[in-house]
Amino acid sequence: LQPFGEWCNLHPKDAAKMPESAWKLLFYTLSWSYGIYLLFFTDYPFFYDPPSVFYDWKKGMDVPTDIAIAYLLQCSFYGHSIYATAYMDTWRKDSVVMLLHHVVTLTLIAFSYAFRYHNVGILVLFLHDVNDVQLEFTKLNVYFKHRGGVYHRLNDVISNIGCLTFSVSWFWFRLYWFPLKVLYATCYSSLQLVPNIPFYFFFNALLLVLTLMNIYWFLYIVLFVAKVLMGQMQEVNDVREYDVEDSKKTTTARK
Repeated sequence: LQPFGEWCNLHPKDAAKMPESAWKLLFYTLSWSYGIYLLFFTDYPFFYDPPSVFYDWKKGMDVPTDIAIAYLLQCSFYGHSIYATAYMDTWRKDSVVMLLHHVVTLTLIAFSYAFRYHNVGILVLFLHDVNDVQLEFTKLNVYFKHRGGVYHRLNDVISNIGCLTFSVSWFWFRLYWFPLKVLYATCYSSLQLVPNIPFYFFFNALLLVLTLMNIYWFLYIVLFVAKVLMGQMQEVNDVREYDVEDSKKTTTARK
């Protein structure tokens, strides 16, 4: 992907960040599409009936192969993401929170598989991956707005539309549907269907931490919208970014 950025003659700081976003877009598109398949094209009723994630639950139950595949993909990706955030990706203002997010997510994925809460995990991953698809697609269009020393209006329009849909979907999927479907099922329905369910407080605490991080990032979105409305920002940019030179210095220092 780096040679492709150079071939497109991107601005140096955009060329440095483009491969990361392109790779993430590829992965999240694959993972979210697979989540759509599991939730809407199979017999799993988890999305429309969230309490069903605990129907017939028992310790040591078999994990269906199609769900195990999703877990394998996600666990490997977030395991790598912990290393990538610390040593490979562009360092940003929220990279520490991002690192915490990856650790919490990997812990949830690994332990939910081990203790057979995989049905909940599929729902959680589906509700989160859609925003990452939109985010990385929007960022790519931001990077491609100025290439070859020429301004490309189409990429600018797409990035503006992407920013709007990303903001709305973040609120809808992570701050509305996530508590309504996932937290309701794990905090309330789990105790009704499986009394004395193991690790109840552990898993719900991690899910609540995930919710708080979603709120934290939503503040960045609100900040961005406020800057646009007040005329402090003329075009879509990532307000989380440090300057690329500062990022290089930080990366060198960490190495």
